[in-house]
Amino acid sequence: MKDEINKYLEKHGFGHFSPKAVLFDMDGVLYDSMPHHAIAWQESMKQFGIRMTKADAYATEGARGIDTIQQFVKQQQGKDISLTEAQRMYDEKTRRFHMMPEAPIFDGVLDIMRNIQQAGMSINVVTGSGQRPLIARLLHDFGAFLNENHITTAYDVKRGKPFPDPYLAGLQKAGNLQPYEAIVIENAPLGIRSGVAAGIFTIAINSGPLPDDSLLNAGANILYHKMTQLVDDWSNFISFFAHY
Repeated sequence: MKDEINKYLEKHGFGHFSPKAVLFDMDGVLYDSMPHHAIAWQESMKQFGIRMTKADAYATEGARGIDTIQQFVKQQQGKDISLTEAQRMYDEKTRRFHMMPEAPIFDGVLDIMRNIQQAGMSINVVTGSGQRPLIARLLHDFGAFLNENHITTAYDVKRGKPFPDPYLAGLQKAGNLQPYEAIVIENAPLGIRSGVAAGIFTIAINSGPLPDDSLLNAGANILYHKMTQLVDDWSNFISFFAHY
């Protein structure tokens, strides 16, 4: 842990590391929802003549849905489509997703939020989604730790992940913080690249089928395979950054 923090500080030229907030991604970090998203992506895009695999869904997770759709249409059909058309296609993906059973909260999520709160840090969510039912569920499930002012969605930025914009916006919502005053928790390469590009210490939770290297090569500072592992390591983690 000490080595990872020192490498982070050296890379960005920061003099200290003093986290005041944790910025969580939503799908694949808080909820075990990616299997449902993968199915919804495959079924909905097939309707529009677009081939999307399970691996594609995981690899593009975290990006704004409309951006993903524009990218795949351009690649496979050789044409540019408007945001309005991309939104229409994304609405179909959303409809199919909400027909599926509710995704469970990952083990350890409530525990880590409790530990973060007890450490005097704020809890924030930065998601590529903008679906109101999902935002409502966040507030229902995590209302003891989170309020809507600390949720950044696809509609708060013009450029989604992997650009730094979502996490830079998250820093502002967390209290106009500097990058060295926050921690990002992500599960996908695009989200990790976004957190790293924003200059924030980024923890990867590899909750899906992607190889560890895909997350580490995206720039993750440290990697766990389950949220419960971070819970177990949290006391060690805060003892380290307390000295920075």
